[in-house]
Amino acid sequence: MSPPAEEKMEDVKPLAASANSSQGEHGDPADSRFTEFCKNGLSLDDESCRQATKLFSETKHLLQTNVSSLGNGTYEEAERYWFSFVLYCVKRLADKHTESEKEVTDSNGLTLCQILRRAKLNIVDFFKELPQFLVKGGPILSNLYGTDWENRLEAKELHANFLHLSILSKYYKRAFGEFFLVNDATEKNSAASRAGDYASQYHRFGWLVFLALRVHAFSRFKDLVTCTNGLVSILAILIIHIPARFRNFDIHDASRFVKKSSKGVDIIASLCNMYDTSEDDVRKTMEKANNLIADILKKKPCLASECETATLESIDKDGLFYFNDLMEESSLPSCLNILEKDYDDAIRNKGELDERLFINEEDSLLASGSLSGGSMSASGVKRKFDSLASPTKTITSPLSPQCSPASHHANGIPISTTSKMAATPVTTAMTTAKWLRTVICPLPSKPSPELEKFLASCDRDVSSDVVRRAQIILQAIFPSSPLGERCLTGSLQSANLMDNVWAEQRRLEALKLYYRVLEAMCRAESQILHATNLTSLLTNERFHRCMLACSAELVLATHKTVTMLFPAVLERTGITAFDLSKVIESFIRHEDSLPRELRRHLNSLEERLLESMVWEKGSSMYNSLTVARPSLSSEITRLGLLAEPMPSLDAIATHINFSCGGLPPGPSLQKPETLPSQNGDIRSPKRLCTEYRSVLAERNSFTSPVKDRLLPFSNLKSKLPPPLQSAFASPTRPNPGGGGETCAETGINIFFGKIVKLAAVRISGMVERLQLSQQIRENVYRLFQQILNQRTSLFFNRHIDQIILCCFYGIAKISQLNLTFREIIYNYRKQPQCKPQVFRGVFIDWSSTRRNGVCNLIGLPLCFMKSLTLYMILEQRTGQEHVDIITFYNEIFIPSVKALLVELGPGGTTTKANRIPEANNNNDDHLAQCPGSPKISPFPSLPDMSPKKVSATHNVYVSPLRSAKMDALISHSSKSYYACVGESTHAYQSPSKDLTAINNRLNGTRKVRGPLNFDDVDVGLVSDSMVANSLYLQNGSCASSSGAPVKSEQPDS
Repeated sequence: MSPPAEEKMEDVKPLAASANSSQGEHGDPADSRFTEFCKNGLSLDDESCRQATKLFSETKHLLQTNVSSLGNGTYEEAERYWFSFVLYCVKRLADKHTESEKEVTDSNGLTLCQILRRAKLNIVDFFKELPQFLVKGGPILSNLYGTDWENRLEAKELHANFLHLSILSKYYKRAFGEFFLVNDATEKNSAASRAGDYASQYHRFGWLVFLALRVHAFSRFKDLVTCTNGLVSILAILIIHIPARFRNFDIHDASRFVKKSSKGVDIIASLCNMYDTSEDDVRKTMEKANNLIADILKKKPCLASECETATLESIDKDGLFYFNDLMEESSLPSCLNILEKDYDDAIRNKGELDERLFINEEDSLLASGSLSGGSMSASGVKRKFDSLASPTKTITSPLSPQCSPASHHANGIPISTTSKMAATPVTTAMTTAKWLRTVICPLPSKPSPELEKFLASCDRDVSSDVVRRAQIILQAIFPSSPLGERCLTGSLQSANLMDNVWAEQRRLEALKLYYRVLEAMCRAESQILHATNLTSLLTNERFHRCMLACSAELVLATHKTVTMLFPAVLERTGITAFDLSKVIESFIRHEDSLPRELRRHLNSLEERLLESMVWEKGSSMYNSLTVARPSLSSEITRLGLLAEPMPSLDAIATHINFSCGGLPPGPSLQKPETLPSQNGDIRSPKRLCTEYRSVLAERNSFTSPVKDRLLPFSNLKSKLPPPLQSAFASPTRPNPGGGGETCAETGINIFFGKIVKLAAVRISGMVERLQLSQQIRENVYRLFQQILNQRTSLFFNRHIDQIILCCFYGIAKISQLNLTFREIIYNYRKQPQCKPQVFRGVFIDWSSTRRNGVCNLIGLPLCFMKSLTLYMILEQRTGQEHVDIITFYNEIFIPSVKALLVELGPGGTTTKANRIPEANNNNDDHLAQCPGSPKISPFPSLPDMSPKKVSATHNVYVSPLRSAKMDALISHSSKSYYACVGESTHAYQSPSKDLTAINNRLNGTRKVRGPLNFDDVDVGLVSDSMVANSLYLQNGSCASSSGAPVKSEQPDS
């Protein structure tokens, strides 16, 4: 039998190994190069240079041990990255004395763009590598700048801002080209070329006015929807001011300008119809833009109705303003210069991006780079944007949400003519915002009569409690701007007002959504319980906060905010990620009109919770785990993982200086939490007892394993969800479903089942990419389950993918496969959920390693004892740190799971029998299998990827596109891709012609310009659910993947 892989791994070298040799050679010279970089390259003043040098000196050892994982792995490039990271952090975090701030400000207007130009790096690569510095240098930053350094640094916000602007600039460029002439580089020395030059200046003028809006009017809340409204309002200003000879449209085009009256074309209403924006919001934003033009450019606005100009012909002038000589060729250069200077003054000393670079052609800062190990392109920016909007979306994964069959009607909102255009992140955001505007906003901002009945039917009337709580929590999530934040003069007063108005609008939207879903939940709960008294649910503080947080998160996701990215709602409401996971599936279930994009967002959040957030320090999952698995309590306590008590509602109200606004102060809505049992139950809100765990393994692969939607299996439809209120019961309370379990035990078992299902999906994807056999897949899956149940502490403070990757390498070595860690990581990079920090920064507590590691070596055969030397060396290391995954594998993973690996190797049964006494003598109780742990299950049935017939009358087959094929496609978050095979009626011509022929055959003689329509002429497009049902109903209950080795695409070269 081959020993486990801890002996010696020739192909596995620590990612930072190549850097160690450079330490002596580059130590002192690196200091001098950094000083030269600061003074001669960026002209930093002495104080800023001193602070930068201090941070560089304290983090230099991290650079020297992480060279190979930065950029292309050379010391020279890694050094340039490190210089940039240090200067960016110092710029954002360094304390400035009030009396000297102005002097420093005047002499040091350093921006991120200047730093990157000096370092010869682009923005994409900077943000790709920055997390490494922040994770590994976090303790140093905390010591130098305080524990709140991460919030003050705003790196995630700046990255999201970059992605937003990348998308908005392309959106604006495309829209500008639809209305005006654009510069054609092929035209030289001609009138057309000169016209293109002027058009380019008009294009720049519009972008600079947009940036002025962002700086002076939008202020903190630069969300995508508000910015899109701003761009549409600027398009209207350009249309009525740019000379008519530069137009690329006919004002009488009825297909484009659909809103008309006897006075002419309503230009704003027509643009709003074209771009799915709110007419009221665009008019208000246009008013702000006009005021900025008047203030900054000193132009006097005139009523358009009083002006006679060619640009206003056939346009309804009511409510429009016109600026004389604003965009004439003679005045345009001076206007551009003034706008440029205003922007320079606005961004000085903020250390932020110079947002003008998005319209600078061939700007080196926007050069091609890599976001996740692949090439960076326009589609790459869009995919990265999607991952921010939906943190861990896996389009091809069975965790992707199922599309409602009625989704082509946009949840009751008829698809407009613009739906024929290719979907983009902006158009998707505007469609989702339209749902919020047309479905949620008209609702009342107080409980409906039916909801009031439920609230009044409790042991006491809790209506005032619910209203007061909602106001306090939503005020905490969407705070109004404190008056002390900025001087209320001029345009800054407008910015403050804009903040307050924006926050109030978002609070109302979240409040209305909260009441709507709460009513639906109460209605369903009363039907299950056959009673209207829902006291235990409606008086549960944690439940309501989770519901409010979920509502607010959907509002934030709709508007695509930059400043309040998830998990901001958790921090402001006092709940944990594990708390939120208890209501996500119920929220989706009880809001039928929820757009598909928002369903995807909630699904992706839940996937993010499962993979890492619930394992982080301070998760309430640990409080329940101590009840369900008492043997783990000592390790949990030693690492300080338990969640803090949830802050009281009164404490939150005091913190935000909340005023009840005439509402009587409510009674105490919760008891102080001091014990784990008071931390709220973590049971799934949908499963009453153990039988519901079996549902998980039978899931339709096109739905998330944590979603219980309509499934194409009749035997599942009869299973009703348990009462929701039992999900928030005390963990120590007996499970109402029986079986002798506490609520904590049932909840943890269900939670572990979800983890295992998610792992199965990811293991299957990796097996396909690596072209491994079914037996390897089974062994990796079995090992993962055993680790989860018997070595649970390996997951603490870690990402489940880190365990999965180690399982692959361990099984490969025990099976004598020629598979290197490099190959595993190379293929993992192609997975849609991949983040480089997963394999570059794995948490290690060295004290735990010393205590448990040597103990695990006692009693092993002599061939394993060489590892003892390794652990004696580890005695010299202390504290906690993040290391690369290979170091984690060698020093933590293998010593802990060696016995489990041996059992899975050749002759494992014999070895297992020989090792039973040693396992029983293990003194580490937290490593032993816990009573009540689920039994190890075989690999679940995942969907067969082979084509399935989906039409009863035509030979048309459909299958989900393989993940390896997806890599080459530009996918969008609102679409799923399928490979289609139709019967051949003629020789191959082209994909376009052949697909047209398939369409025509499927739809008879009717001319079709849309997607496939299989057998129902009323169906406009193929939904995920239709394909999913077809895939499963054709083959029974998805018994598909057994019997043959799993095949895969060839690895990309």
